[in-house]
Amino acid sequence: MISIEYILECMNDEKNYFGDIWKNCLNNKKRFNRTKLKEILKKMEELGHIKKHGYKNEAYYEKYYHYSLEEHIGFINNLIFTYESKINSALKKLESKKIFLDISKDLTSYKFSKYTKTDYESIVTGMTSMFELASSILWTIETSDDSELKKELKNCFKQINEFMDETNQRLLEGRKTNERILLQRDFSSKIPKAGHLKI
Repeated sequence: MISIEYILECMNDEKNYFGDIWKNCLNNKKRFNRTKLKEILKKMEELGHIKKHGYKNEAYYEKYYHYSLEEHIGFINNLIFTYESKINSALKKLESKKIFLDISKDLTSYKFSKYTKTDYESIVTGMTSMFELASSILWTIETSDDSELKKELKNCFKQINEFMDETNQRLLEGRKTNERILLQRDFSSKIPKAGHLKI
């Protein structure tokens, strides 16, 4: 996991070129793999913490802050809607299907049904994004001085929690014990600490 705050601390207030971020941000005193750092920056941009300008070698990043309460909450609600739609679409295809064909007795190996693998990967991606959004919201609540923003974000967080509980229930309903254990293990491994992203 990587801290959202740490990545932001590695950046200047104005233009941040990728090479500079790569030199400044360290992962356990070592430089990030460039591809991994690009993935982190993409997640940071998707969650609204930074904004990318330009293309290829001319591209640079700026710390991005929403300029009004309405803009910030609108941005968060749009992300929630996008992730909910992706999860619901995949879930609808998986609800009445067997996800795993074979599961070993000690649960160390399993085989996907070829008809469900793509939909399962889609729901995992959607849930991971939603968990990271929740983590980002918690960090903003913790670090912001804006009481109105904090109040609105708490409502957003509550909405995410309720949706994820409902999704979990729908996905696990009617499944055998081994399949339930595998699904819960897979999803719980995608939950980052508050204020962190999974890498």
